[in-house]
Amino acid sequence: MQRRNFLQLAASGALAEALATRAEAVAQRNPAKAAGKARKVLMKVGHQHDHSPETLALLAGLGVNNICSGLPSAKFDEQWSVENLVKFRERVESFSIKLEMIPLPLSSAYIARAENPNIMLGKSPERDREIDNICQMIRNAARAGIPALKYNMSILGVVSTEPTQCRGGARCRTFDYSKAKQEPPLTEAGPVNADEYWARITYFLQRVIPVAEEYKVRLACHPHDPGMPPDKGYRGVHTVLGSVAGLKRFLEITPSKYHGLNFCQGTVSEMLQKPGVEIYDVIRYFGSRGKIFNVHFRNIRGGFLNFMETFIDDGDVDMLKALRVYKEVGYDGMLMPDHVPAIAGDTKGLRAFSYTFGYIKALLAAVASES
Repeated sequence: MQRRNFLQLAASGALAEALATRAEAVAQRNPAKAAGKARKVLMKVGHQHDHSPETLALLAGLGVNNICSGLPSAKFDEQWSVENLVKFRERVESFSIKLEMIPLPLSSAYIARAENPNIMLGKSPERDREIDNICQMIRNAARAGIPALKYNMSILGVVSTEPTQCRGGARCRTFDYSKAKQEPPLTEAGPVNADEYWARITYFLQRVIPVAEEYKVRLACHPHDPGMPPDKGYRGVHTVLGSVAGLKRFLEITPSKYHGLNFCQGTVSEMLQKPGVEIYDVIRYFGSRGKIFNVHFRNIRGGFLNFMETFIDDGDVDMLKALRVYKEVGYDGMLMPDHVPAIAGDTKGLRAFSYTFGYIKALLAAVASES
């Protein structure tokens, strides 16, 4: 990346860095900190998706020193060998960035585009071969010094309706169940009721969690985005990981300290009637049990079945209050913006992401100052 281009991109985070500086100035006036009584904040700002040299250089410049990478490969090939995973980790570390987590090829894609579709289709013997490959990926990641992997148990993918215009004319992802076209009425998976969905999830977990336990690798599952009406579902599919009760049941299937959540605060907020009131106790429940392995730290307006994603500082959830709860429960992982609004002319969302990184760093500085 040319120096001029890098500086232009980094400059997009200038306002955010100013916010961090201001927060630190406020922190210095905190009596508890002056008395040396402030508790240490263990969380750090993180990022996911891209691990190109250009992106890693930008992240390092913005002080984002922890990431979840993109997929090493969408299939089980030489990129998933121990040797290549070690090279991959070392390349990330050469930018003074820690590779905290990598994704398994179980993405949030719609079932027809899924990397390993037979796991969620429940189709044997194909799913057994796919699960065997996933287990070997877990072993190889552990041997390569990678401590955690994220994944999805998705059939529908991420369902949205038409984007909504939000602050400054940016386009924000929106979901309104009443406007969602359920056409065709069934997915390629056919009708999948709650019992069948749970059976497929359980089959997978009972195979992979013992491997994660043996190799001491944390597996972080993303909730279904968005939650759907439990009595109706969507296109014949009943999304069992689209409610807080469902996430609790999910974690109880195979109890293990290596079995937890890629806790998407935005998605969990979408499950709630009043996210600005309810989300803090949900964070407290899962966090106090050590089940939050990663956090997608984003905000929304609205709630269950009708919501809009927003800029981090423009939604219904008090993000500073949320961060205090993560601190309270001792969460020590990454806080990352998984989505950002689309600003006109903002190629790849770099400016929106930079702003969000700085905002999270400012919140961390503020919370670190509190006793």
